[in-house]
Amino acid sequence: MAHPHGVQPVLGLFGDDGEGRSVRGAGLGLLATLPDEALMAILEQLPARDLARLACVSKFLWAFCQHDELWKAFCLEELEGRWDFRASWQDTYLAVTVPGYWPGSRKPRKVAGVQSDLLYTPWLCATAAVDPAWLEVDNIDRRSGLTLGEFREQYEQPNRPVILTDVVTKWPAMRKWSRRYLQKAFKGKQVIVGDQPVSFDAYCSYSDQNNDELPLYLFDKTFCQTAPQLAKDYSAPELFADDLFGLLGDSRPDWRWLIIGPYKSGSSWHKDPNSTSAWNGVVRGSKKWVMYPPHITPPGVRPSEDGADVASPVSLMEWFLSFYEHKGSVGCAPTECILKEGELLFVPRNWWHIALNLEPDTVAVTQNFVSEVNLPHVLAHLRSRSPALVSGCSQDARAGLYDRFLTALKEHRPDALERVEAAEATARRRAEEQHKLAGLFREAPAAARCCNGAVPEADRAPANGAEKPAPAATAAAVAAGGGSGGGGFSFGFKL
Repeated sequence: MAHPHGVQPVLGLFGDDGEGRSVRGAGLGLLATLPDEALMAILEQLPARDLARLACVSKFLWAFCQHDELWKAFCLEELEGRWDFRASWQDTYLAVTVPGYWPGSRKPRKVAGVQSDLLYTPWLCATAAVDPAWLEVDNIDRRSGLTLGEFREQYEQPNRPVILTDVVTKWPAMRKWSRRYLQKAFKGKQVIVGDQPVSFDAYCSYSDQNNDELPLYLFDKTFCQTAPQLAKDYSAPELFADDLFGLLGDSRPDWRWLIIGPYKSGSSWHKDPNSTSAWNGVVRGSKKWVMYPPHITPPGVRPSEDGADVASPVSLMEWFLSFYEHKGSVGCAPTECILKEGELLFVPRNWWHIALNLEPDTVAVTQNFVSEVNLPHVLAHLRSRSPALVSGCSQDARAGLYDRFLTALKEHRPDALERVEAAEATARRRAEEQHKLAGLFREAPAAARCCNGAVPEADRAPANGAEKPAPAATAAAVAAGGGSGGGGFSFGFKL
């Protein structure tokens, strides 16, 4: 299958105008020195009318000006939810803004000699099917009948994911949440799609027709207010009922979402906010999950030093096409599963994860929570009071979230706070003791020096510059669970 506008990748294999010539130089003139990314950044600043005019200048600019992501931005930024998707974002925009325009009335046109990975790769990702090889690994425990004690001992305290198979199947949502039921529940109301309100019917129409590289995701945190009857159709599992953020009442950070998306939609690489844990229950369809533990950054992902920002491939499909085969290149293989209809996944705190919808109209509910087990980590995260690291509430409320949460704990759950503080004190004492013990071993070689100031053979640095091996006594202390310094502690919980 060929690109609808004749665009070809920059490989030199197919990219000419039929006579062996690229049209880039002729089509851009002095602008040909700019990389495609810079050219696209300029086009993103133009209004729709100027973009349409620029398309008449040359074949090369015509191909760039047809890029549907540009027209998608016009729809989302200018139309403010007043759109009804019509085969492409360009047709959608023109149908609303140009009187008498009929979507699909223009004949498709191809140009030769246009080579651009920036245009070709999104089309390739949008048209590629999910590779069956991506679905072969399924290595997360599936459990039913877990008690709270078993769950905490085997999964929450070790910070390991697990799939529960006996929760979602009991929800009324399993038999009720068809598209027709949801359309009735949201009739005359709007849902949150791409951070903006859109009618549910408009989103369903888009979901059925879109050819986006990264399809828009219905990710609605207000669904229980918009359609209160939906709140009665599911309930949080008993294992996660102790949610300490609930002590904040209406001022708690965002915590529950209705998630609906078409085939190949989903969430890109991220960690859940504020060091919370989460659960995700699938009511319709299925999802491919890939997860890495907190200390392993996924291949192709570049978080900022403070973790506030994450740079990754622009779409889920691009990551799977480019990086999935190299998934073990970061030092360990990821944890993976296909989360099926009626199953619920526990997502441990600070795990990297993505989820790719494998079927049309995949429907799920997710919630973030703070249990007593991950409370120390949430408090440690919020203690920075950095608005850049805190999320889920208004910008001006982020810095004060730690103090509000601490006040609520002191008033309503002092027992939980006392246990956290006691664990921290124990960890500090243990670290201080280990530091003192390590100091004794460091003093021993100094006492053994010869009277003439010579350094004993065991303490001399290796001639080749290699690291000096640790004394046997110190190594034994480390093997026994001690440390060589007093740097940091873990609140007494397993990481």
